[in-house]
Amino acid sequence: MLAAIAGAHGVTGEVRLKLFGEGVAALSRYRSFNDGTLTLSKVRSDNKGGAIARFAEVTDRTDAEKLRGTQITISRAEMPPLEDGEFYHSDLLGLPAVSHTGDPLGDVVAVENFGATDILEVKRPDGTRFMVPLTEEAVPEWDSKRVIIVAEFIVT
Repeated sequence: MLAAIAGAHGVTGEVRLKLFGEGVAALSRYRSFNDGTLTLSKVRSDNKGGAIARFAEVTDRTDAEKLRGTQITISRAEMPPLEDGEFYHSDLLGLPAVSHTGDPLGDVVAVENFGATDILEVKRPDGTRFMVPLTEEAVPEWDSKRVIIVAEFIVT
């Protein structure tokens, strides 16, 4: 997911976007979104960390308001290749988390970043959640099957 539509902007069909990832520059690399249902005509920064966009299929405020909450996505095949040590947040979502001794801890339900580093949010089987920094010390290993977490780094 590159962005989410936060609401309408003006009366001509523009939308306000909440951006994820690298901002307007990352979004403007693409023209077609959501399996071809949205075609980007133009996008600009709102100077507040978000963006204002126009999609060819959205012609008035009513259409724009109907899209509130819509996630703006592209297919995995369209995304740039990754360097060693890089990952997409979506690679981690849904992975089971286990302790460094192999005990199940739950599933990764979110990846957040509040400025210092990425943080994994893990939902335990009982529904409670905990967060752990995505650092080599706290999460020494992960792959397409699981995330290994060093227990003393679990932040509850």
